[in-house]
Amino acid sequence: MVYKRALFNIRSTKVSVRELIKFLFSNDGSLKKKVLRGGVWVFILRIFQRGLEFIRTIILARLLVPKDFGLMGIAMLTMSALNSFSQTGIKEALIQKQGGIKDYLNTAWTIQVIRGLTISAILFFGAPLVGSFFAEPGAVPLTRALALSELFKAFTHIGVVYFQKELEFQKQFLYQIVGVAADLLISVSTAIVLRSPWAMVYGLIGGNFVRCLLSYVIIPSKLKISLDQRQAQELWNFGKWIFGSGALIFLITQGDDIFVGKVLGATMLGFYQMAYRISNLPATEITHVISQITFPAYAKLQDNKIKLQKAYLKVLKTTAFLSFPMAGLIFILAPDFTRIFLGDKWMPMVPVIQILTLWGLIRSIGATTTPVISATGRPEVLTKYQLFQLVMLSFLIYPLSARFGIIGTSLAVVFASIGANSLACYTAVQITSCSIKRFIVTIFFPLVDSLLTVLFALFLKTYCINSMVMLLVLFTLCIMFYGLVHSGTSYLLDKALAYKARKSMKELF
Repeated sequence: MVYKRALFNIRSTKVSVRELIKFLFSNDGSLKKKVLRGGVWVFILRIFQRGLEFIRTIILARLLVPKDFGLMGIAMLTMSALNSFSQTGIKEALIQKQGGIKDYLNTAWTIQVIRGLTISAILFFGAPLVGSFFAEPGAVPLTRALALSELFKAFTHIGVVYFQKELEFQKQFLYQIVGVAADLLISVSTAIVLRSPWAMVYGLIGGNFVRCLLSYVIIPSKLKISLDQRQAQELWNFGKWIFGSGALIFLITQGDDIFVGKVLGATMLGFYQMAYRISNLPATEITHVISQITFPAYAKLQDNKIKLQKAYLKVLKTTAFLSFPMAGLIFILAPDFTRIFLGDKWMPMVPVIQILTLWGLIRSIGATTTPVISATGRPEVLTKYQLFQLVMLSFLIYPLSARFGIIGTSLAVVFASIGANSLACYTAVQITSCSIKRFIVTIFFPLVDSLLTVLFALFLKTYCINSMVMLLVLFTLCIMFYGLVHSGTSYLLDKALAYKARKSMKELF
């Protein structure tokens, strides 16, 4: 009987997989089905994209030195600043616009080309100023080379907005993943030969070149330079708000990178940026996917406080249940992961990884508030909190960095984020009419679960041999052990305290 039931479950699973594949590659269905299909494709894209980028980072970290990453970081900061402070919001305006957008494509593409040419010119001719500002002459040629990457982005077919507008995320997946794969292959193969930061430059240029070509293959419609002032003004009326938000977010998320590169140098910047990538996995991956799912749901529930509160607490519970143990795992395995996969030359950044893991944890909880605040029509509140965080960071970053180096920089980032995210959480509690006590209880149990799991894992690490071979075995065993203990403690929480985290996750997804 048990055998027959198991066989039935296996057959049902096979049917489900076939149905899922058919569902993913079909274009028919209601709007709800298209949204669901798009959500699955976005999730798959993010897994593949981050997976390939992670492999690329590990290989390049082995082949190159921290200063190489720092020099590339300076060039990328320059390009990122120019992109952030010149955002037009044209693509977002096209996606948001009701009805057809075919007549707007030439105007939108012309604006994109003009903007790209301007950024490329500034990168090329302003590169010596960048080198002087950071006192790193080696960053000048890298910055100039990125001008070519911006040109390829500028001439990319503007019709790629149809992928999102029409919810054709299978095309978005192809468009993005081919570019990431090209970046990986080019940068790694070049790094093996050159052993210089130019490998990362060539990879970035190659990835954008491939995307540019592929955009015209997927979207064969012709474009021409044409600027209709009425259409441009209409698009700008929406896009200008994207510009303001993008500039502020850049200062908050990359202002610390600029400071480290300017005051502490390229090598420290290389350490700091690598530590950020590793430590912020819970915040950048889990919360990004969940917020994309929950924003439209909150918008529909904004007039029903009871359902809004229930939905928000489920999202908060799920986020805490996923983010806390991930952060704990990153914290305890940071030294071992760095030594095994990146090499001893990266070991100075381990304390920074561990501190920024706390920041990632705070961000993951704070990020649950953004969709609910925005969906209820209060985006100006988020802007005020972002300004507050930026001011706090500006006051703290210099004295702490001068005293403790990049460890002090990471402490400044954590302290600045605590105040802003606490205010955001308080606002979300008010909007959903949820008590502060219930909010604390919701995140308290995952915190206890994760702390217990971390203590067990640290106990395991303490009594093992610390050789390289054993280190790799220990690393693998620690992850397995961590997962088992987390599953056990979370199960006990569910049973003994009726926390129902697994039920919330199932309902959410």
